[in-house]
Amino acid sequence: MGPALHVIAASPENVTTTPNATMTAFAAPSRGSSELSTWHVDMPAGATGPEHSVSREQVWTLTAGSLEATCDGRTEKVTAGQTLVLPADVPRRIHAAETFQAYVAMRADGVVSVPGEEGTRALPWAR
Repeated sequence: MGPALHVIAASPENVTTTPNATMTAFAAPSRGSSELSTWHVDMPAGATGPEHSVSREQVWTLTAGSLEATCDGRTEKVTAGQTLVLPADVPRRIHAAETFQAYVAMRADGVVSVPGEEGTRALPWAR
């Protein structure tokens, strides 16, 4: 018999709010997924996240609004209904051209590096 089916529901304890966005965690190792993490991002118009790189590829699917992603010196506008693939280990910055919402998927073992800071850190909503 294979592994059991696992249903994950959103809950207030799985919401992380930063100065730039709110992330609602769904799948992650701490909630029953062994390989992948998924979360929802809600970022208000005009907000810009810090420049950083992530050790794993991320796939962002926008469901509302638009963002501008700058990655390795190239900026692309992404709008609702489009999917953005951000490569691993390349500096990137996300700017909310207008309020946007997106679902993000990544391998669960990804960590973040920030220029000028030592070491790496985990994404709390992806653990």
